[in-house]
Amino acid sequence: MVKEFVVRWEGELPAGPEAVWDAITRHADGYMWRIDYEPRVGGSERGLTATGGTVTAWDPPRHFATRTRPETERDGVNELDYVLEPLGAITYLHYTHRCEVPADDFDRQLDACRRHTTFYQHSLGQYACHFAGRRATYVSVDAPESSVGGGFVALRRALGLADDVVAGDPVRLTPSGMESIDGVVDHAAGSFLGVRSADALYRIYGRDAWGWPAGIAHHLFADGVDQARSERAWGDWVAEVFAHEKVA
Repeated sequence: MVKEFVVRWEGELPAGPEAVWDAITRHADGYMWRIDYEPRVGGSERGLTATGGTVTAWDPPRHFATRTRPETERDGVNELDYVLEPLGAITYLHYTHRCEVPADDFDRQLDACRRHTTFYQHSLGQYACHFAGRRATYVSVDAPESSVGGGFVALRRALGLADDVVAGDPVRLTPSGMESIDGVVDHAAGSFLGVRSADALYRIYGRDAWGWPAGIAHHLFADGVDQARSERAWGDWVAEVFAHEKVA
């Protein structure tokens, strides 16, 4: 049995509607992960959901929506709807996510979706404001199952971040075995933390708050980044963290 929830988010994004539209429809890997859309109503979606979906609204740069296909829905309905309003030089976004999830896991899924949504929309604004139009190399690594207890804190500390950092703090990330990274904390709330450097968005996902493994996801905008090599390096780093970290 499934149960439907609707998550809504409204707020200002620090970039114009054209940049936000481009980020949502062409450069989702700059703030979320790679998703491909055919640029028309009825066009296909690939990457957002396991079995793909269909574009149901395409009115640049004002209204975009996509929905899973009824004939292939494996996990239930999943529908995203974005309405973009110009607000001077920035954008006011109205976002709606309608989704069906297993009824016996409804509360956890709803809470996780609400909090992930806030982080994703923040990251959307960071991409559209600071890296608009740039192609990202996306690197994502989940920590092992042992990270479900204290994994977020372990990842933060292994990067050399103090427990009390707040948005706006300049920081230096010091992942063992890699070069240090200078940036600024652009998000620090709940179980999520983001650091923006000159050429990347680094993200830590504390999904252990919901009983899932913690993880990292980075969006690297420098030219010539080797995706496989970067993912291997960050994967080795995450494995090393939990090989030595005694997770509380």
